[in-house]
Amino acid sequence: MAKKRIAILGSTGSIGIQALDIAREHPEEFTVEILTAGNNTGELIRQAREFNPNTVIIANEDHYKQVADALSGTDIKVFAGGDAVAQVVSSGEIDMVLNAIVGFAGFKPTLEAIKAGKAIALANKESIVVGGELITRLLKETHAPVIPVDSEHSAIFQCLLGESAEKVEKIYLTASGGPFRGMDADALENMRPEDALKHPNWDMGSKISIDSATLMNKGLEVIEARWLFGLKPEQIEVVIHPQSVVHSMVQFLDGSVKAQMGRPDMHLPILYALSYPDRLPSRHGRFSITEHSHLTFEAPDLKNFRNLALAFEALQAGGNIPCAMNAANEIAVQAFLEGEIGFMQMTGIIEACMQKINMIRNPEFDDLLNTDTEARVMAENFIRNYNGRTH
Repeated sequence: MAKKRIAILGSTGSIGIQALDIAREHPEEFTVEILTAGNNTGELIRQAREFNPNTVIIANEDHYKQVADALSGTDIKVFAGGDAVAQVVSSGEIDMVLNAIVGFAGFKPTLEAIKAGKAIALANKESIVVGGELITRLLKETHAPVIPVDSEHSAIFQCLLGESAEKVEKIYLTASGGPFRGMDADALENMRPEDALKHPNWDMGSKISIDSATLMNKGLEVIEARWLFGLKPEQIEVVIHPQSVVHSMVQFLDGSVKAQMGRPDMHLPILYALSYPDRLPSRHGRFSITEHSHLTFEAPDLKNFRNLALAFEALQAGGNIPCAMNAANEIAVQAFLEGEIGFMQMTGIIEACMQKINMIRNPEFDDLLNTDTEARVMAENFIRNYNGRTH
């Protein structure tokens, strides 16, 4: 495999840090050319000093001077702002973009990378949730390769290698169920952010951990799978699999099922995405089937974890509704993390925004930007109204 020059967007988050573990482990295979972060200047500066990339970008422009001063004795170029992040992905100095930005902020960089024809290791599921139809149209024009990083979509991707898409009957996206699996509404009402952040199997950032606890993360993955693999909503089924070793499955027209299995460790799908179509050796631990003699699967609880049902509704509605759902969810999750609302209030805020937003059947980029802004304002208003009623 030729040495790949990679850009890591969101290098200070969980996925970005693990991607740098892989670059450190395989220096003969990868060179890190671009690092970007939102606000974590200390970690970004440390990473830049270790990997000596060509370019570093801090999205929050207020932190530009701190990063530039810290790297002033190096040859590293330093820029700031979200536009700089979106522009840098088309650089001729890189072969692959790992988009590990969390949330809507990763949408525009994904679009620009596709327009530039770059290979994309996609961990920013919101890109496809928000603009799946737009992205699919661009991919047909540019043929930019997209390799999913989410463990579930990586599993589906691997199961489909060598298979014809028209032979797929359905896919099963597995979910651990999060830290609150089995709880009823009364118990969920009392759950705090620190409880929701204690995921039983995966080491993830705070936003994704909360999404996992509400099952919204799985809902986002349902919408992502629809566009990544050209599926109909009825071809996607979610199953709760608490052990998190079967990462997802594909069922074919003849009734046979392929499953991809492994340890619950994001290093594995990240390594696969970065090295695809090759496979590189990993120093991380190995999965042992004899240590997992009891694998269980169950239907999700859509009554108490309604965010998953809302995601299916958004997928069926189409247009800009998934964008509104995602924006409202980002605001609701942040409000929950800051103690402004309770765990169960998040669902109500998201549903209210989905119902109130003006429907646009075939949104273009500007429509999605406006929808995102409008839905965030709506969600913030609902949160203020909720707080006014409870104080």
